[in-house]
Parts: sequence; structure tokens; C-alpha cells
Amino acid sequence: MALDRWIALVILGITLAYGYAAFFTMDGSLPPFMRRNPIWPSTFPKVLAVLAIVTSLVIVLGLEKSPGPSKAPDIDYTRLGDYNLWQAIFLLGLMVAYAVLLRPLGFIGSTIGFLSVGAIILGERRFFVLIPVAATATFVVWYLVEQVLGIFLRPWPFFI
Repeated sequence: MALDRWIALVILGITLAYGYAAFFTMDGSLPPFMRRNPIWPSTFPKVLAVLAIVTSLVIVLGLEKSPGPSKAPDIDYTRLGDYNLWQAIFLLGLMVAYAVLLRPLGFIGSTIGFLSVGAIILGERRFFVLIPVAATATFVVWYLVEQVLGIFLRPWPFFI
């Protein structure tokens, strides 16, 4: 069995346990007034568990592959240096830096920086497009979280 099927099998086991918890254990402790709501706190975990189980089953059963011979070779683990490994490592480091800098720089500054530097690492060089797109995406997400969902998200650095 190929590596992708083994990984999908592990994910299937994890999502089956997650689905069991979402369907059978999360709703038992709900207060009586919440039991009449059409959407419970377990609704999103249930949807997520079902989608993950279906997706991993598709991969385990091999339904996503075409019946003909595969044109794309599998990953050659002896030549990992040929696969832009440094870009992936830099992006992982950038994610850690984003998490660390989220409170000191605020959501807007750290998110614009994360999106901009991440795009530069991936090869984007048109800064006149990159900066406005990153800023627009950041402000839209901040507005949705802050105003629509009502969750406070510190937009500016701590010293402002």
C-alpha cells in the first residue's frame, strides 16, 4: 500500500474517534435550554468528522486515482533536496513567528506581515499587488471576526 493510503488510514482512525466523540459524548452535558436549538455546539465537529471520514475513505479505497497508469511518480525520498524543502521549512518557521508575534504586533500587523512574507517565500515578486491584497484580506477577516462574530481580536500593537 502506498504512503498516501497509510496516512489516510491513520487519519481515518483519528477521525472515527473524533466522530464518535462528536456524535455520542459532546451533547450529553448540554443544558436543557440549548437542546431546543437547531444548531448545537457539536454541529461543526459532526460535519467535520463526516467530511474527514469520507475523504480518507476515498483515499484508502483508491477512488481518487484514475484507472490508467499513473504519469506522476511518487516522491523519491532519497532526493528530498529537489523538492523546495527550504521553502516548507521557512513557511513553518514563519507560522511559528506569526503565532509568537500575534499579541505584541496585533492582528493586523502580524497578519499582513505573515501573508506578505509567506508570498515572498513562495515566489511572488509583484509588491504593488501583494501588499494591497494582503492588507485587504487582513481587514476583511478582522472585520468578520470582530464585528460579525463578536469576538474581540486586538487589531493594533499593545503600545497603541
